[in-house]
Amino acid sequence: MSTLFSTLPLRQSHSEALSSSQQAGRYLEQYGSSTFPISIPFLSSPESTELWSTYENMLYSCLRTGDDKAAHLCLEKLGVRFGTNDERVMGLRGLYQEAMAEDQSALLQMLCEYDETLAEDPTATPIRKRRIALLKTLSREPDAITDLTELLEVSPTDLESWAELCELYVSQGLYQQAEFCLEEILLSTPNAWNVQARLGEVLYTSAPAAQDQLGALTESVRRFCRSIELCDGYVRGYYGLKLASDKLLEGLGSSNKAVNQISHSRNHGLAIPSVEVLQKLSESATSRLAEIVRDASLHGSAFHDFAFVEDLLKATTMARQR
Repeated sequence: MSTLFSTLPLRQSHSEALSSSQQAGRYLEQYGSSTFPISIPFLSSPESTELWSTYENMLYSCLRTGDDKAAHLCLEKLGVRFGTNDERVMGLRGLYQEAMAEDQSALLQMLCEYDETLAEDPTATPIRKRRIALLKTLSREPDAITDLTELLEVSPTDLESWAELCELYVSQGLYQQAEFCLEEILLSTPNAWNVQARLGEVLYTSAPAAQDQLGALTESVRRFCRSIELCDGYVRGYYGLKLASDKLLEGLGSSNKAVNQISHSRNHGLAIPSVEVLQKLSESATSRLAEIVRDASLHGSAFHDFAFVEDLLKATTMARQR
């Protein structure tokens, strides 16, 4: 990937997106001279997959930072190279037009245009995904869920769609369905530490309303442990482990009365961890979080999760002093 995008645009911080957008003009000037639809030696600039990926990434960053002119130039370059009827280009054009929409009526008009395109070609996946994203924007989550489930019926290995469906289910409080979506992702990517942690978060969030609260929390702890096993420095994993283990300790009480309790519904006969084990997990997570924050401070790193981590560490310190 070009050094212009050391981080994927949709995962960039606001400052990173702004920096990438500010470089777009120079990049377009350097590489944007070719108007040929295909690369012709000696007549056009050299092209590569990286070049066109960079154009697409610049489009995202420019839209995020409000540089509409540069975003439109990127879209034009992609249209010239791949054709305006290319499904991916059509999806990017839809994204651009949604960003330019001035009111809800313009968004509804976009929805009608997506419907017309899909009536002609129901297999246009980028357009289907843009339609789903637009339904979310219009606060029509149930319709978006319906469309996503239909998409996954014909494309069951689309991990991006499973992840999106998970978040839609979470927004509607449908946690069991969200867990199912994450488990589908883990079937294909079992070592994805971020997905393991996300499943832990969903289990932790759903525990208060679950029939088997201790089982949900136990599974949450297990998922967070797996997450940090796969990625030792994953802040979110340690943060979740600290919360989940402390919550499970509350449920078990200060004694070992539930050490041998079995949670059949979620853990398939696995015993809930003992109080001693949970205390060690909590202490280990606290220690590791403090270490990560301290190292980041020494190196002058800025990380948006650290504010929440520091609040959690302060709360832990205050609880110990009582």
